[in-house]
Amino acid sequence: MLLCPTNSEPRLARFLFATRSALLTGALLLGGCASQDRDHLVRISIPDQKMIVTKQGVEVAHYDVSTSKFGVGTRPGSFATPLGKMEIAKKVGGTAPPGMKFHCQRATGEIVKPNSPGRDPIVSRILCLRGLEQQNRNTMKRSIYIHGTAEEWRIGTPASYGCIRMRSKDVIDLFARLGVGAQVEVTMSPFATPAIPDPKITEESPKTAEVTDQVQAPPPPLPAPPEIEGKKRVRSHRS
Repeated sequence: MLLCPTNSEPRLARFLFATRSALLTGALLLGGCASQDRDHLVRISIPDQKMIVTKQGVEVAHYDVSTSKFGVGTRPGSFATPLGKMEIAKKVGGTAPPGMKFHCQRATGEIVKPNSPGRDPIVSRILCLRGLEQQNRNTMKRSIYIHGTAEEWRIGTPASYGCIRMRSKDVIDLFARLGVGAQVEVTMSPFATPAIPDPKITEESPKTAEVTDQVQAPPPPLPAPPEIEGKKRVRSHRS
């Protein structure tokens, strides 16, 4: 309980009040720092229009996204997606049903179905971003979010007005995984494409390759008979 100043001992009371307030504020700040999510990293590739989530360096999820149709940048009013390192500053809508429409980070009570004709609101969940670099320090002021969109048919192509859009089911899943403080990085680099194994290569192929240069090459094939070579028909001597 905080001590309140009294008329009998104003100086002592003010000192004790200020001291107790400072201690409580420090405790709250330390508690807030302790609860920061330092395990997750969210990487978003602009050319790939994809998001990869890692936890302590191990990939745990990936999603298709939609960044700005106006390209990348940080200029106010540009509607561009900022590049660089950011963090999750605030989470909004944790108890909202899928498709809940938000306006100014407040649930409106309206549920918008995916791909509703003529509708393009923010829906389902909001993850507010804070820029951590000089180039993107105005990210929060520009209201750049990761959020759900009703225009799910546009996911995978640049279509937003600066934010990172996701399908409702995907942003709900992401929201549940991340805590405030989770790191976010938006990059112009494409993600590495995993190598696709050649189905013609079997487990025995390496053994065959090891002895290939020890086996003599087979003799060249005999020339094809006249009636087959060149797919021409040879006349008979009797004609």
